[in-house]
Amino acid sequence: MRFSTLNKVAILTSSQMRHDYFRKSLALCDGIEVVASYCEDGDLLRAMSEKKNDSDAAIELAHLDARDRSEEDFFGKFVALAPDLSNPTHVPRGAINEKETAQRIIDLHPDLLIAYGCSIVKPPLLSAFPGKFLNVHLGLSPYYRGAGTNFWPFVNREPEYAGLTYMYIDAGVDTGEIIHQVRPRIFPGDTIHQIGNRLISDMSAIYADIIRSFDKLERLEQPPIPKDEKVYMKKHFSAEATEKMYQNFADGMIQDYLARKPERDSRVPIIKNPALMKVA
Repeated sequence: MRFSTLNKVAILTSSQMRHDYFRKSLALCDGIEVVASYCEDGDLLRAMSEKKNDSDAAIELAHLDARDRSEEDFFGKFVALAPDLSNPTHVPRGAINEKETAQRIIDLHPDLLIAYGCSIVKPPLLSAFPGKFLNVHLGLSPYYRGAGTNFWPFVNREPEYAGLTYMYIDAGVDTGEIIHQVRPRIFPGDTIHQIGNRLISDMSAIYADIIRSFDKLERLEQPPIPKDEKVYMKKHFSAEATEKMYQNFADGMIQDYLARKPERDSRVPIIKNPALMKVA
């Protein structure tokens, strides 16, 4: 499909394989021009695990190594072969909030500023694009917020809480007004990395639909904050949690979930934007 309107966007992201896939694939979508991508370097989670230098570090790093291999399997060939129309600039972690970098982004005057995997955004960049600054949270807000929110549902034996949330960005941690939410496609025998990377692949395509349908998006009633809302930070990632997650997979957590998926999903309602359902 060819689109008559060209949507100019700037991307704030990170620099791992999944982020490279995201920005390169988005820049190849009809109807979208990526005027710039600011890619923050570094893997903070890996750096934190490497500092431990003990048996716990070995468990955590083995999990992160498996994640990276799976990303290579899912996205590597595309990233290696696809032309890069995303106009990337690599910057240190947190640099998007520095005065000069923030001003360069503001001076681009994109139609939309979109974020995936970047640092928490602060003023002046935070307030420079009112109503035109979007973020995708790899997790289902408001149930799970913070970091690793598609890791912790599997630690807690709650696959129905995995997913992604598109939102208008605000000053909170994954607290912006929700635009649309999606659950992962899960199949028997999946690993956590297969589930996560399949979701990221879907996320990129849906983000393109959101950008192209932006003027048609409906403002929807927001879900109430649950009493058992869970907020995780990178510091909570641990060898104990990692081992528990893998044991849950070995114990048939996915089979149990798929056997009662409609019932379990119905207990965790998510937001579906009618404008995007028409696109689908």
